Amino acid sequence: MTWRDTEDIAIALAERHPDLDPLSVRFTDLHRWVTELPGFSDDPGASNEKTLEAIQMAWLDEYRNR
Repeated sequence: MTWRDTEDIAIALAERHPDLDPLSVRFTDLHRWVTELPGFSDDPGASNEKTLEAIQMAWLDEYRNR
């Protein structure tokens, strides 16, 4: 998994934190959680605010559709 795999990351985060509203998560925590996901193999420093926001919005969709 890489930073570009926003949907896969969102699904994995929704499975790990099913009761957590993604909008309540700080980007620093989101960054750490993504890099700690099994299968994540990208450079931790390659993310930016736009990438984290895209992941957060995809996760929010997963959260709302459960």
